[in-house]
Amino acid sequence: MKTEAMGASMPPIIRRPKPEDASDVARICRLGWQQTVEGRLSKSHQQQTIDFWYAEGKVSQDIARGHYSYVAVAGDRIAGVIGGGKAAATSAEIHVFYVDEAYRYQGVGSRLLESLTRDHRRKGFNEQWVSVQEGNMHGQPFYESRGFEYAGRKVRETGTGEIQISSRYRRTI
Repeated sequence: MKTEAMGASMPPIIRRPKPEDASDVARICRLGWQQTVEGRLSKSHQQQTIDFWYAEGKVSQDIARGHYSYVAVAGDRIAGVIGGGKAAATSAEIHVFYVDEAYRYQGVGSRLLESLTRDHRRKGFNEQWVSVQEGNMHGQPFYESRGFEYAGRKVRETGTGEIQISSRYRRTI
């Protein structure tokens, strides 16, 4: 039962990631990203992306550089991760956002997004942007229910020659 993963009365602790979180952050990002592109991009492209972006050493470096903004800790486990920063003078971008599937639909994602949004407001940003893999049935409804509005499509060619399509969303904060 999913509600037992976190405990009914124990909300996750939201904190800045630490170097020792790299392994768990990499695992959550690898699995989450693969789930969003499953059946849409080749196994070859998936492996290239995972090897580059979500290798533990790269994640550790990116934690040190501040690319991952927050983690959610449930008990002694990392349950989710979010990262984002400046996109333009008054706009912020959410670059990475994944929740371990055992902790989805328990408020982990909402709490992570709230923490990052507070940071963005403090820094003077008045809007947030995010790209969501087209067809992502976790991401799209999540963002839409939090006031993000569809703003168009982003089409790019991957290093393996495939076409990757993302939906762009924005909201005023």
